[in-house]
Amino acid sequence: YHLGAVSPQELTDARVWLTEMVVRVACDRATDEDLDQLDANVEQAAQASEAGRFDDRQRLNRAFHVILARCTRNPIIAITMESVMEVLGLFIEKIGPSENAFTIPSRRRFMKHLRNRDAEPACAEMTKHLRRLNSEYLARWKALDSEH
Repeated sequence: YHLGAVSPQELTDARVWLTEMVVRVACDRATDEDLDQLDANVEQAAQASEAGRFDDRQRLNRAFHVILARCTRNPIIAITMESVMEVLGLFIEKIGPSENAFTIPSRRRFMKHLRNRDAEPACAEMTKHLRRLNSEYLARWKALDSEH
């Protein structure tokens, strides 16, 4: 990413594709403890958001995806998600903070589907959310890029 070998579009696409697979497997394999850990993350992110702590909020939002990937019980998937989230963190750092009122409500809807082990609506909620977020990220990237 630092060397320009990965474009923002490739990064955001990879995140969506990887997450769709993770959500499907997590619906089968997540334990109650996993679900509690994800719920705790959502509440911490909500508190960070309410307090205007952007760095904490984005770190917690990225951590959510890593916790979710660990629910697959496949270390390769977890490591891959950690790597994608690390690169995404660099990208977010570059485009800067933004307000985002839709992540926490989306996460709460997603968690209801995940707790019900209902993969289709869980995937649909997560994918819709990530595509909306990615559109904003890419628009901010393009604006930043046009300034230089």
